[in-house]
Amino acid sequence: MTTLLRVGTLALLLALASGTSWGYREYFTAEQKALLAKAQTVLVEVLALTDKGKEDQPALTDVAVRRLRELGYTVVTDSAQAHDVVVRMKCEQRKTWEGTATMGSDADLPDSPSRIWKGPACQLNYVLGGTKIKWQKEVRTDFEDAAEAAQKANAGDPGAYAMAKLKDRLEQYDFPVLLAAEWGQPERLIKVLDTPGTKEIRKLKVIALLGDMLSHEALPQLKEALKDKDLSKQAAVALGNIGQEGIPILIDILKTSTQPELQAAAAKGLGQVGALHGDPSIIPPLLEMLDAPGIDIAVQTEIAWALGKLPDKRSVEPLFALDRKLQKIRTDPPDPLIKKLKEAVFWAIKQCYTEDQYS
Repeated sequence: MTTLLRVGTLALLLALASGTSWGYREYFTAEQKALLAKAQTVLVEVLALTDKGKEDQPALTDVAVRRLRELGYTVVTDSAQAHDVVVRMKCEQRKTWEGTATMGSDADLPDSPSRIWKGPACQLNYVLGGTKIKWQKEVRTDFEDAAEAAQKANAGDPGAYAMAKLKDRLEQYDFPVLLAAEWGQPERLIKVLDTPGTKEIRKLKVIALLGDMLSHEALPQLKEALKDKDLSKQAAVALGNIGQEGIPILIDILKTSTQPELQAAAAKGLGQVGALHGDPSIIPPLLEMLDAPGIDIAVQTEIAWALGKLPDKRSVEPLFALDRKLQKIRTDPPDPLIKKLKEAVFWAIKQCYTEDQYS
C-alpha cells in the first residue's frame, strides 16, 4: 500500500511539475521577466467569501504570509507599502467561475481552475505592474457541500468550516515553490533543496521544477540528488532537461556507479537529453553499456529506451545483436524483467532502423 501511495504521489508531482508555465513565460517582455526574476517584496491580498458574505479570515492570510516568508520573500499586507508583485487569493465557500488559465495543457492539471467545481475553493493568481498574469491555480476541499460536511462533522457554521479546511489545503499545497519557479528564481528552490529537514515530497517537486526551468545553477544539487534512490529518477530527468551540461555527470554515473538504480536513472536522463536536445554525443556511451558484462537488466532496459529516443544508425546493429540474444532466452513462466527489456529493444529498433539505410 505504501509503495502504491508513493508511486501515485510521484505521478501527481510529475504531472504538476510538467505543467509549469515556462512556455507561457516566453510571451513576457524582457522587462517583465527581469522584474519577476528580481521580485523580493510580495503584497498578499486575501478575499474570503461565505454564504454570509465577505468575512475576515486572518488565518488564511497568515498561512500565505508565513509560507512565502519561508522562501525568503518579504511579505506585506498593506497595499500602501512598496512591493514588487501582488499575490491574490480568493477563497470561497461556493466557488464562482473566473475562467481557465490559458496556458495550453495546464487547464488539464489537478491544480488548475475547474469549470465544474462549485464547492469550497481558493483561487490563486498574481499581478505584475498592474497587469493580471494568466497564471491561475486552485485548491479545493474534499467535499463540495460545506453545509452537509459541517453537519456530519458537528462543526457548526458551514462557512467557517469550509475556510478552516481550505486553510489546511493551503498548508499542504506548495504554491510558494510554484511561484518561485514561475518568476524564474531558481536560487530560492536550490535553497529549499539545501535546507536540512526538507521533506522528500517537496524535494521531488523542486527537482522537477528546476529541470523544467533548465536551471544550470542547480547542477551540483541535482548531482547530489542522484545518490538518493528516492530522488534519483527525478534528478536524472531534470539533468536531461537541462541538456548538455548534465551529460558528463550522467555518463559518469552510468559507467562507474555500482548501484543499478543510479545507472538506470542516468540512462533515463541521457534519453531525456536525446529527446529534448538531440545531442548525438550520448550514443557511444549508451552503446558501450548496452550489453556490458554484468550489466543489470533494468539498466539495459533504460538504455534501450534512451537509444530509441534519439534514432541513430550506429545503434541498429548493437540493438539487433541484443535482440537475437534475448530471443534465445526461454523461461516458464516468462521473466517480467526480460519481457520489459525485449519490449524496449524492439521499440528502439523500430525507431532507429529504416531499410533505406542499407539500400
